[in-house]
Amino acid sequence: MTAIAPPVASAQRVRARPDRGRQGWVRRAPLLPALVFTIIVTQLPFLLTLWYSLQSWSLVRPGSEHFVGFANYVAVFQDSQFWTAALNTVILTVGSVLIAMLIGIGLALILDRKFLGRGIVRTLLITPFLVMPAAAALVWAGPMLDPSFGLLNYLLQPFGIHHVAWLSSHALGSVIVVMIWQWTPFMTLIVLAGLQGQPADTLEAAKVDGAGALATFRELTLPHLRPYIELGILLGSIYLVNTFDAVRLMTNGGPGTSTTNLPFYLYQQVNSAFDVGGAAATGVVTVVLTIIVATFALRMFARVFRFEEA
Repeated sequence: MTAIAPPVASAQRVRARPDRGRQGWVRRAPLLPALVFTIIVTQLPFLLTLWYSLQSWSLVRPGSEHFVGFANYVAVFQDSQFWTAALNTVILTVGSVLIAMLIGIGLALILDRKFLGRGIVRTLLITPFLVMPAAAALVWAGPMLDPSFGLLNYLLQPFGIHHVAWLSSHALGSVIVVMIWQWTPFMTLIVLAGLQGQPADTLEAAKVDGAGALATFRELTLPHLRPYIELGILLGSIYLVNTFDAVRLMTNGGPGTSTTNLPFYLYQQVNSAFDVGGAAATGVVTVVLTIIVATFALRMFARVFRFEEA
């Protein structure tokens, strides 16, 4: 009685599985150094921050480090200055992002049309986004907003506005203006990319049917731009929630705590109060709140993409 040999296809399938797994590891091997480096640079410091957040450690008292559990987190939520900083962060982020997006949409609609010198205008438009945040803050704090020789007071002098201390009387608004100035080019480029990807035949059909410019924008262009607008708002919010340069160099968190946001509040806890444990706990809470907001925004954005594809 002869033994029945297994089918050739089944044997090839059995041999193919380890080969596929080996090929997958071969493809991923070049990425392992980058993955290890990312873990060392990002995750290990975060784990160390978690450990510090459970300690009571003041830099002015060497050897005072001891375990206190979640006491630092309780102190964070009971600190009124933390909630003030959180509110200022929300106002600064939401105000800057929304206004920059509205201005960006208007500029993108202008730049989408053909006119003489459009390339030069586009190049000049993106320059604020290329300026270092620290340099931009110093330029605005001195030559632009200085109460005595600032350019803004000089331009407003014919209207009866002069010698206004913008960084004292309108501190948070001044910081928001600088953020808008820096991030409007970014929003403009994203919306402009969306406009240039809009099908021309759809616009021609709407024009042939007698639709006006406003109706065409409301019914066709704006729905087409929706993913691009939400992408710009999402990316701008992620970056602007970490604003530190402008607050530190323009107002130093003042007057009082009127411009203190969460990054500057963390800076104060370490460099003024020397409270490492409290600063670590505040940082962890800030990271968790940011992750929650970013996750919600990303899910909403994914639903929008699915809706647009459908």
